Amino acid sequence: MSDNKYPLSKMINNNSSLVFGCMGLGGTWDNNPITAAQIQQAHDVVDTALDANITLFDHADIYNLGKAEQVFGEVLKARPELRDLIAIQSKCGIRFADSENPQRYDSSPEWITHSVENSLSRLNIEQLDILMLHRPDPLMEPELIAEAFDSLIASGKVKSFGVSNMQQHQMAYLSSALSQPLVVNQVELSLSHLAWLEEGVTSGNSGEPVVNYGAGTLEYCRQNNIQLQSWGCLSQGIFTGRDISQQALPVQRTAELVGKLAAEYQVSKEAIVLAWLKRHPANIQPVIGTTNVERIKACAEVDNLTLTREHWYALWLSARGHALP
Repeated sequence: MSDNKYPLSKMINNNSSLVFGCMGLGGTWDNNPITAAQIQQAHDVVDTALDANITLFDHADIYNLGKAEQVFGEVLKARPELRDLIAIQSKCGIRFADSENPQRYDSSPEWITHSVENSLSRLNIEQLDILMLHRPDPLMEPELIAEAFDSLIASGKVKSFGVSNMQQHQMAYLSSALSQPLVVNQVELSLSHLAWLEEGVTSGNSGEPVVNYGAGTLEYCRQNNIQLQSWGCLSQGIFTGRDISQQALPVQRTAELVGKLAAEYQVSKEAIVLAWLKRHPANIQPVIGTTNVERIKACAEVDNLTLTREHWYALWLSARGHALP
C-alpha cells in the first residue's frame, strides 16, 4: 500500500458511475472480532474500486453487525489520505430482534443520532457525506426526524441526507418537514426485479399481474433531483455465471442473451447487466457488492458503454418472459 497512490486531483465525485457496496466486508454476521485478512481484503477492494473510478462507498450500521464499517475504518486509519478521495454514505434505522425486543424499524431522533455517532466511530471519520434512513418506519414523525437531521448538520456530523426503499409519497411526506432536500433514494432495481418498470406499463391492462411497486417513485425522484441508486443490481450473478440449471426458462434465456451481447460489445457480462440499468434515463447508480476484485474490474467496464434501445428492450422482454401489453 503506497501512501500517495491516488493523485489529489482525483477528488470526491458523488456522481461516480458505480457505488461500491460494503456489505460484504468484515466477514460474517456474527460477533467474532475482525481479522487481519478481512482488513487486507478491505484495502484490496478499496484500491480496486478507486482504480476503476468508483469513489462512493455505501455502508449501513447493521452490515455484518457493524464490522463492515469497522474494517473500512481500519483502512482509513492506516491511510487517512484516502478520505479526501472518496465519499462515504451509511444507513440507519433497522434494529434486529433481541432477548427483550422484536425486530423493528427506528427513525426516532435518539436512534438516528446514536447510529450516526457509532458509525462515525467505527469508520474513523468525522462526517458522513450522506446518511440514509434504511427502511420506511410506519411510526416515523417527520418533524422529529427533521430535528435530528438539523442537529447532525449543525454539528458537522452529516453533510446530506437520503432514504432507502421509500416510495414517492413517503419521501414527499418526510421532505415536507425537512430544511434540506433529500439527495438519494436507494431501491431494488435490476434485470431480475422488474417491478419498477412493470408498474409503469402494465397498470390498467387486463391479463397483467398486479405489481408491488410505488407508482410514480422514479418520476418523483427525477423531478426532485433525488439520485436513484440500485441495490441488488447484479441479481446475485444469475445472468453472469452462477449455476442457473434449476432456474426458470426466462432466466436461462436472459443469461444466454447477456453472454451474446457481452461478446458483441466486447465487454464483461457484468457490464451488460449494469449497462441495462444505466441505459434508463433516470441516471441510476448501481451499487455493486462483490468483494471479488476481478468482478469489480468487470463491473467497471460499464463506463462508456451504452446499449441500443433495441438491445435494452430485448433484455427486458427476455427477463419478463412474455410480450409487452
